[in-house]
Amino acid sequence: MTVRTTRRVFLSTATMMAAALAATACGSPQDTASGGGDGAAPVKVGLVYSQSGALASYGKQYIEGFRAGLDFATNGTNKVGDRAIEITEVDDAGDPAKAVSAAKDLIGKGNKIIAGSTASGVALQVAPIAAQNKVLFISGPAATDAVTGANKYTFRSGRQSYQDVVTAKSFIGDPAGKKVVVFAQDGAFGDANEAAVKEVIGVAGATVSAVRAPASATEFTPFASQIKSAKPDLLFVAWAGTTAPAMWQTLDQQGVLTSTTVVTGLDIRASWPTFGAAGSKISFLSHYFDGASDTEAATAAKAKIPGGTLDLFHPDGFAAAQMVVRAVQEGGDDVDKMVSALEGWSFEGVKGTMTIRAEDHALLQPMYQASLTGSGEDFTATAQKALTGEETAPPVQAMKG
Repeated sequence: MTVRTTRRVFLSTATMMAAALAATACGSPQDTASGGGDGAAPVKVGLVYSQSGALASYGKQYIEGFRAGLDFATNGTNKVGDRAIEITEVDDAGDPAKAVSAAKDLIGKGNKIIAGSTASGVALQVAPIAAQNKVLFISGPAATDAVTGANKYTFRSGRQSYQDVVTAKSFIGDPAGKKVVVFAQDGAFGDANEAAVKEVIGVAGATVSAVRAPASATEFTPFASQIKSAKPDLLFVAWAGTTAPAMWQTLDQQGVLTSTTVVTGLDIRASWPTFGAAGSKISFLSHYFDGASDTEAATAAKAKIPGGTLDLFHPDGFAAAQMVVRAVQEGGDDVDKMVSALEGWSFEGVKGTMTIRAEDHALLQPMYQASLTGSGEDFTATAQKALTGEETAPPVQAMKG
């Protein structure tokens, strides 16, 4: 998906293995290490992400987070030992073909680490390239579950869709016997959301149905009436496009927002005004927002991020840099050693404790229930509850390559 308030694709997750945790090396990303490899030769890292295109705002947060994370993880030196981290940034514009071309070019120029992937479609095309060339790939904000377990060389620095859906489920407690309605647009986006809610919440015992609207719809009263008549315990809204303000206004005017628990994803801060007066009546699942955590890494990130306000995908870039430094500290130029160093590693990121599950490289991390207060440009987000990485852990996937 890349999780957005109105634009999310949820695809396909069990509990952490105790053995994996026992083997996990907990520590600060700032731990000193020599870095190994070719003396003082720089470590080449290629960042392929959306600098332009539909997800450019996500890419901007990612790269700001990465730079802050690299500063944090290297104590301000941007070096591991005597080796400088040499970053090459390439714009994929959200186009998988451009991303694949860029990744191949970077690999040909000696980059053994590729990171980025703002879009899910990009991540799914770059992952096989990493395996074919035996280079480390750390996907970024791309949320598709298929990145987890893609191959031994592929990791992720952000959350995945399953973690969003589990967070949504947490709003109704035990789903057994509950009624859940998914409100989404017709098309692949709506299909994916409906399927994911059925897979995660329906399998847990809830009855899941859907109210679907044409993507071209501008009048939402009939759909609001259908939802209200269904009397759900939870309404899960997944919406994309410019009609979102009208949709939320109608649900509010028709009393839907006060008749049940309404949950959707909290997107980047710039999108919050689209909720209008409905914003304070919605329950939000959240990957991150400014103030969601109070960690050393969050404080360090705020000090480096332009404007000093963290947003949805700053933690993904920050964690990617921490992972890059860890890989080089422990693996030098040996990619297989980099992989081993990351598998099972726990570290303190912007969100708190992050654990890379060894079996499939899922990134276990806190997720949040959130609410908005105020209105329009003055909305303020507050965490109502933080769910642990164990509580939102996806089922273990068989490694595909």
